[in-house]
This record gives sequence, C-alpha cells and structure tokens, in this order.
Amino acid sequence: MAAHLTQCPFCREAVPQVQLTRRTGPGPDGRPQMRRGLLYMLLAAVIFYFTGGYSAPLWMPAQVLPVVTNVLVPLLFFSGFGLTIYGLILRAKS
Repeated sequence: MAAHLTQCPFCREAVPQVQLTRRTGPGPDGRPQMRRGLLYMLLAAVIFYFTGGYSAPLWMPAQVLPVVTNVLVPLLFFSGFGLTIYGLILRAKS
C-alpha cells in the first residue's frame, strides 16, 4: 500500500497516520559520555584517596595491594578522562 493513502484500496478501512520521531536517549550530543567519564574520574580519586593512606583518621580495614593504587586506579582515571574527551568531541560535532 502506498504511503500517501489514507484508506486501504481493498477494504476501505481508514489507515492511521504514523508520525516518526527521533529516538530519545543517549544521542550523539555526548552528554552521557561526559557525565560517565567525570563520574569515573571522581571514583578513581576517591579510591586513590582512601587506598593511598591520605585519610588519616579513616583507615582501610583490609590491606590493599599496591597494584590497585599504582596501576588500576590510574587506569580508571585515564579511562574516565578519555570518555570525557570523547563526549566533548561528540558534543562539538553536534
């Protein structure tokens, strides 16, 4: 059936008009990526603060391996930084 018809040519039943809209959600504007990247950076900073021994009155109840503070936390931070930059690039494109 052709798209411009309002009735079916065979049974004469009315065909409702369908409006197609743009899908909402994580679009190409980059805001969700920027927010998630900033959240990852904040999470890495908080983890580094507590596992690095900078919180004098609050001590960690368990010993944390040095690989966490030396490798994994900076990896999380720079991953968040990269995601933030990616969101900025997407935002500049839109």
